[in-house]
Amino acid sequence: MGNKICIVEDDYPIATMYEFKLKQSGYEVRLAHNGKSGYAVIKDFKPDLVLLDLMMPEMTGDELLEKMRATDWGSAIRVIVLTNVSKDEAPQKLRLLNVDRYIVKAHFTPQQVVDTIQEVLG
Repeated sequence: MGNKICIVEDDYPIATMYEFKLKQSGYEVRLAHNGKSGYAVIKDFKPDLVLLDLMMPEMTGDELLEKMRATDWGSAIRVIVLTNVSKDEAPQKLRLLNVDRYIVKAHFTPQQVVDTIQEVLG
């Protein structure tokens, strides 16, 4: 099996579309639909990469990332932010939280997102 990826995305159709696309590409995938459950899934699943939305209920993406980065197990996980929030509107602290890529959903096709994941994971 390929690398493990966790998708943390509250928009169910978007999450399942990426899940399908990534499984097709040979990745092992887990989904979470808010930041709080995302944190639990990441802690348990130990993915190689997290595809992370920012605006979510219960815990935002940047809050999840900050909490994850403060742990031994979460400090080195690769992260791609996948959101419709422009980089200018994103929380300032994201810059300090070691994000590998910042993707605005509207500007990328699902295949381009998969290509970016492959690039980040080497």
